[in-house]
Amino acid sequence: MRVIFTPLAERHIDALHATITEHSNEDRADGYVRRIVGFCQRLATFPNRGTQRDDILPGLRVTGFERRVTIAFMVTADAVLIEGIFYGGRDFAAILRGEAEV
Repeated sequence: MRVIFTPLAERHIDALHATITEHSNEDRADGYVRRIVGFCQRLATFPNRGTQRDDILPGLRVTGFERRVTIAFMVTADAVLIEGIFYGGRDFAAILRGEAEV
């Protein structure tokens, strides 16, 4: 099964990397983003984990990463679609519904 990052998820990763670099350093940002991406890649092995959130979007699942990140994803017949990477308690439901700014 493939893992595909949507453009929204890629923007989230880029913004998180930039924020960490600004407040710490690029090496720390690289390491943190690498761990997030690795975690997402491992969803290919057991994709139906996390909590189903059909109340937000049909087929949406969410799972946590290192107590600070929420990863929103969908599972199709042949891929895991990473819909968003939400850091620090962002209102992922409102963002995914289009009710809040990305």
